[in-house]
Amino acid sequence: MKNRPMPSSKKRIAYQEFGYPDRSETLERGVPELPPNQQNLRVQASRKGRKGKTVTVVTGFQCKPETLAKLLKQLKTQCGTGGTAKENVLELQGDRRQQVIEILAKLGYKVKVSGG
Repeated sequence: MKNRPMPSSKKRIAYQEFGYPDRSETLERGVPELPPNQQNLRVQASRKGRKGKTVTVVTGFQCKPETLAKLLKQLKTQCGTGGTAKENVLELQGDRRQQVIEILAKLGYKVKVSGG
């Protein structure tokens, strides 16, 4: 017998280690969207791995990427600086700890200074 391709409705999987290959929605995890007053954020200034440039790092977010992007845009506008969002962490150029703490506190977040 020749090996003929089977119609998709008759394909059988003998062994599969992780889930269904064509169902990417099963791999997505729901991110809990907590209100600002329930999030504990940490703000610190860091120069590690940035060639001596100081950045303000805000960690501890538990929200969707869209919400984080909106917040980042607002912080960048009010601080007058650039920045990025990476894996639920915001990075703003320069040492802007006090400005960021004031802005986030006005928005209802619980904010603490981390590090020296």
